[in-house]
Amino acid sequence: MPDLPAPQDATETALFSECWDAVLSYADLCTAGSTAAAQLAREAFAQGIREVREAEAGTVRGTGRRSSRLPRIPLLLAAVRATAADWEDIGQGHRLDPGLRLWLHSDQAARYTGPPLSRPVALRGLRDLQQADAELLWLAEAESLPLPLVARRLGLDPATAADELAQVRRLFRDRCHRNHLDSPMDAECRSYARLLDAVTRSPAADTPDDLSRHLATCVQCAEAAACLRLHGGGLPVALTGGVIGWGGLAYLERRRRATEARLGPGRPDAGGTPADGPDRTRVVRGGLMAAAVLVSGLALTVSLMQFGGAEADSATRSDADRQAVADPDLYPPAGPGAPPAPASETAPSDGGKPPAGTTSDDRAPDRPAPGNDDAADPHPDPEPQGSTSATASPPRTTAPGEPAVCHATYDPGNQWPDGFQATVTVTTTEPLDSWRVAFTFRDGQRVTQMWDAEASQKGSRVTATAAGYNKTVPAGGKIAFGFLASWTGKNSPPTGITLNDRPCATG
Repeated sequence: MPDLPAPQDATETALFSECWDAVLSYADLCTAGSTAAAQLAREAFAQGIREVREAEAGTVRGTGRRSSRLPRIPLLLAAVRATAADWEDIGQGHRLDPGLRLWLHSDQAARYTGPPLSRPVALRGLRDLQQADAELLWLAEAESLPLPLVARRLGLDPATAADELAQVRRLFRDRCHRNHLDSPMDAECRSYARLLDAVTRSPAADTPDDLSRHLATCVQCAEAAACLRLHGGGLPVALTGGVIGWGGLAYLERRRRATEARLGPGRPDAGGTPADGPDRTRVVRGGLMAAAVLVSGLALTVSLMQFGGAEADSATRSDADRQAVADPDLYPPAGPGAPPAPASETAPSDGGKPPAGTTSDDRAPDRPAPGNDDAADPHPDPEPQGSTSATASPPRTTAPGEPAVCHATYDPGNQWPDGFQATVTVTTTEPLDSWRVAFTFRDGQRVTQMWDAEASQKGSRVTATAAGYNKTVPAGGKIAFGFLASWTGKNSPPTGITLNDRPCATG
């Protein structure tokens, strides 16, 4: 196991405890193996610390001015993206995810290093918030942490945290609207700016047909619309997509599922307010792709026009040796000032303490006080070396007339001209120490990203293997994972769903 970063002082120790898990999670999405992920995360963490130090040294004291920088976690995630770009430039791109390599050579990636007024609206809007406000918005929306945990982490009053979050969301919308108006745009975009603001303010407002057609072809206005529309559950994907760029949706789903897997959506300590319960989860999941389709679809088109043919490489990526990632808020730290063990052994934690220098008073200036390839045949090879899964038992089959050991459902989500989102849920009648779910696509669909499982695909057969944090499933428990995939011509549901090589009942 590669060495973890060695914090040099209390500030770096706190930063490691709060952010390392998120950095490693995104680095894992960006790379082609756990070793590369760990190295990318370490380099990005070191770069992020330098940026934090430089921002703190550049703050103008006594003038009321503050340095404009991202909150801790998104700053480090942006450092992961920047470090990946450096790898590509110096000939280390083979260690990166093929989809990320395509994106790094697209116009979308160029926006993050181009003129400031041309950068994504969400990125600029988050920078314009007070630091404590930006931290609250990111932890609650992008990291999917329940408000009681967020309040404890930031030193807020849990009784008023929901009101504070609502105010911050409105502030973020206001900043995004201003930044959209400041962006260089042509006459057509300018003519729709005020209408876009008005339509996105009310959930009951209908979008005129001409505006809908414009949003379908203009990435800049589509991004602004996603940030301005606070209702409908699309804000998290607009935030993550705008701030970190490639892989924003997969990162968001991974973080949300990790929190759900440990706390459970029904536990009192996981939510505390209706906004954090199962209803919010369903709203968020339903709105993710609706907000992302216009933006990601156009970006994908640009990438494929320039680098056609590499999509299959991304789809066949093998993730068997990836590291499991745990949420740092859910476990106590190993000891004062001591870095936690690697994510595959223990989960880092900030112990619920508010980060240094963050208090409720920091919010005053900006607003009023709150009111793979082993699935091609029915007898796959043993797991590859380096897998963290337990030793697999011999494949079992279901005898004729014997009840199925599992029941599977396939839930197709949003679909757009060349891609779609879907979720597979499997209920097992037997306790499991590890699991592997496989299914067959009939129409040439190719999985491009998957969360809550490690994906591999050979031909039409897709295999989803348990991640490190969700391998154990009790009798009667559910296995759930989601994915993005491409399709052409026809998009039929998969067939032949199996759990550990045993067929599952469907329907």
